[in-house]
Amino acid sequence: MTGREDQRENDLFFVCSLLEYIGRKTRNHRRVVVNTLGIEKIRHLLELADIYHNENMDKLLDELVEKCHIQPGTFDNVAMCRYSLPSHFDIGKVYKRLIAAVAREKGIDFADALVEVYNSWIADKLDDYNSSMFFENPDYIFQSYLAGQPLIF
Repeated sequence: MTGREDQRENDLFFVCSLLEYIGRKTRNHRRVVVNTLGIEKIRHLLELADIYHNENMDKLLDELVEKCHIQPGTFDNVAMCRYSLPSHFDIGKVYKRLIAAVAREKGIDFADALVEVYNSWIADKLDDYNSSMFFENPDYIFQSYLAGQPLIF
């Protein structure tokens, strides 16, 4: 462990932030980016995240778009945002926390949990920057995920 956070979780944070960045730039739902990359490329990104972390984000985006044939989409949640826009790192942190919790709960690795979460109902809620879901308490997000719907108190 280096710093305040486990290295594997820091790698997961970077990959989630990268997925958000790619989704914004290509105007794709994040699940489209994840599914286009595929589980093996996700595993590769997680494995080499400490190296990729030093790369220019735009260069990495261009390489992944070209190599993995990520097509432009029409989903532009940035343009639809009516309030303060969270950064791709803000959203990366939300996804990282949820994915790590899901991986621990289900006893699966980060790559499998990542694919599962991005392909679930909660991804639509987290990617709607006009909703409150993305800035809710991490435990609330996790418990809502497990319940299959937003919890009501």
